Amino acid sequence: MPDFGRLLISLGILLVVIGLIFMAFTRMNIPLGRLPGDLSWRGRGWSISFPLVSSLVISVVLSLILWAINHFRR
Repeated sequence: MPDFGRLLISLGILLVVIGLIFMAFTRMNIPLGRLPGDLSWRGRGWSISFPLVSSLVISVVLSLILWAINHFRR
């Protein structure tokens, strides 16, 4: 049961970090989901969104964070 508690704490910390990243993006006026290159179609009663560029930005930021964590753990 202690492993489950650690897992829940780790997931909570991860959610806080993700929330802080999204808050930082909005403070820097980077509207995730509405960047140039994000595709969206709207019709009568439906909408489809493909946030391609937003996904790339999030991927690069997370890669840099994980690289830095791995670099300093050595």
